[in-house]
Amino acid sequence: MSGSSKSTGGGLFAIGYSLLFFAFLFGPLIIMTITAFNSSSFPRITPWECFTTDWFGALIRDQRLMSGLSTSVGIGIGVVAISVPLGLAGALALSEVSPRLRTALYSVLIIPILVPGVVLGISTIVFWGSVGRLFGGDHGGIFYNGTFLTLAGQVTFIAAYAMLVFIARLQRFDPTLTEAALDLGATPGQAFRKILMPFLGPAIGSAAFMALLASFENYNTTVFTILSGNTFTTALASKVRLGTDPSLSALAVIIIAVTLIGAMINEAHNRRQELLRTGRASRSRLYTNPVTRWLTHPAGIGIILLGCAAALVYAGSEHDSRACRADLIEQKRAVQERLLQEQRQRIEEQKRLQQPSATTPPQPSNNPSPFGGAFSPGGLAPGAAPAPAPSTNPSPFGGAFNPSALAPEAAPAPTPVPSANPSPFGNAFNPGSLQPKP
Repeated sequence: MSGSSKSTGGGLFAIGYSLLFFAFLFGPLIIMTITAFNSSSFPRITPWECFTTDWFGALIRDQRLMSGLSTSVGIGIGVVAISVPLGLAGALALSEVSPRLRTALYSVLIIPILVPGVVLGISTIVFWGSVGRLFGGDHGGIFYNGTFLTLAGQVTFIAAYAMLVFIARLQRFDPTLTEAALDLGATPGQAFRKILMPFLGPAIGSAAFMALLASFENYNTTVFTILSGNTFTTALASKVRLGTDPSLSALAVIIIAVTLIGAMINEAHNRRQELLRTGRASRSRLYTNPVTRWLTHPAGIGIILLGCAAALVYAGSEHDSRACRADLIEQKRAVQERLLQEQRQRIEEQKRLQQPSATTPPQPSNNPSPFGGAFSPGGLAPGAAPAPAPSTNPSPFGGAFNPSALAPEAAPAPTPVPSANPSPFGNAFNPGSLQPKP
């Protein structure tokens, strides 16, 4: 009983882990695919607005992105044309030298992979700029061209990637085959073309495809070497930095579709080669019938998939979402009008509550001012001077600082206060002793 419960718990954990793994792996792709068909100007799934295919057209109309795409394709083809022969040459050199020298040469050839792309980009500019100044070239020459510098910078490390692919393939090669061909009278060139090259055919295809992808997606080196130009990767990074829109999701849909079509064709090719190699193709029902044989052929599968993709593209181009967008705009305008009306009503209600009532008598102050109303809000109005409030704390100066003591018609006569401590000088310093006598 305990063993069955443990196996059930382990099975549930494995299922949950698998679901989380695939959700993490394919979740972003699914989300981007859905956002490519939402009419919202920001990539999102909810709230859903209208189904549209206009973002694919917006992607194609982006001149900077399309110009960068053409530049990346040209640079990628050049990188493949240079990196694959260099990688093959390095792999063949490593397979022919002694073991001690092979270790040193391998370390030298593998260094560009370990160098950061930023360092490669800056060093490429500095090196070829020095070469251009050495030969007296101007700033409009090839040594200051962004496409040439990007091609040179990418080849330095992509060739090392291609070399690793060829090294892995050459480890399975039997050198006695070329020795037998040489013994039978073949020249070294013939032995290379007719024995070694067919064996390296899969590695050449893999190295070329890897070099193309590495060149196409490289950013760290390209952002320095391209100078004022743009590749597809740098233009895409600039677009994301300045603000994204669903046209990037449309680009992701195109990349996903191309990848799936290529993977299906490659899988069909591998299965066909396996059947032919084992001899089961002649006994299989799929290959005895001409129709099924053509349908299972990689070329036939490619034609079917491309036809389905073309049909979907045509159906998407015929879809018109203008009516849905017009209705959506009307709905948004109605919502805005309703919100503005509610805001006006709230403002009017606040104004009505803030206006004082004419019949409401003024409320007496519970905290009388000790200054007798001198700082009252209505104290400065002409003819409306407030009466001084009776002081509950009489001044010790006998009213000399009373606000009404300075009025010209109401100046009170000073009352002499008898001194409790008579002056030893008599009345000589009395304030009234200096007045002229009548």
